[in-house]
Amino acid sequence: MTLVSHILLVVAFLAVLGRKSWGGTIYRVLGGRAVLWGFLVTLASILGSLFYSEIIGYEACVLCWWQRVFLYPQMVIFAVALWKRDSSPFKYIIPLAVLALVIALYQVYAVDLGGVSLLSCTSAEGACSKIFVREFGYITIPVMSATVSLYVLLLAWVHKLFRTNN
Repeated sequence: MTLVSHILLVVAFLAVLGRKSWGGTIYRVLGGRAVLWGFLVTLASILGSLFYSEIIGYEACVLCWWQRVFLYPQMVIFAVALWKRDSSPFKYIIPLAVLALVIALYQVYAVDLGGVSLLSCTSAEGACSKIFVREFGYITIPVMSATVSLYVLLLAWVHKLFRTNN
């Protein structure tokens, strides 16, 4: 599913760049419902993180927990924005998404790519250094987390463009 979402992320990004020609329809679908899309993306990622930790039993390390700290409120903010019909929750969401992305990218470097972590692992059985998932040679749990942040940031950008131009 993450591989498909990476393809869709690239297509969406290119569609926004080509919004005045071939990407107009995708741009309008994303821009007109950016808050709803943000809610769905963050909800799916929260369900995915809970699936990995609570159902499969993968222990979340400290870095994973910090990513969750910045991810979980995003879904709540999107939900409240949908309920209140607030079309500008991104001013609150962007800092959370950026912080989650920075931590995810740090974890990809420090753990997944064999770099050196500046933080000691406090998880039982050294969960910080374990790679529970590796698909297609690059998809790990921190890569999944970074993908969510990139989606949210793309939606914030599309939302801003859409509101400015319409």
